[in-house]
Amino acid sequence: MQYMLLIYEDEQTWGNMSDGERGQIFQAYGAYTEDMRSKGVFVAGDALQPTSTATTVRERNGDRLVTDGPFAETKEQLGGYYVIEVDSLDDALDWAARIPSAKLGSIEVRPVMDTSGGGE
Repeated sequence: MQYMLLIYEDEQTWGNMSDGERGQIFQAYGAYTEDMRSKGVFVAGDALQPTSTATTVRERNGDRLVTDGPFAETKEQLGGYYVIEVDSLDDALDWAARIPSAKLGSIEVRPVMDTSGGGE
């Protein structure tokens, strides 16, 4: 089953880190991602640009509403994601807990809906 691991952090925390601190976290991410690949669970994943680069689109009564920024103001922002293929939610939770940013923010774990029509 596929799970999406959504990585939420406070962008200000990153902004207040030294280059060395950020470098250590990026190295930890590199090792983590390589471990996922070597174990065959990695499907996709990437970091996202800061929320200042986001655009939100809504369609209401035939009108497109476009606003700068994320949908809602929150303390933690979506900063990246992984999609993994594992046997169980427990396995997904184990991988989520190992994400380096789990120490800084939170990781939301959600099953990916199978829309292929073939079921599981």
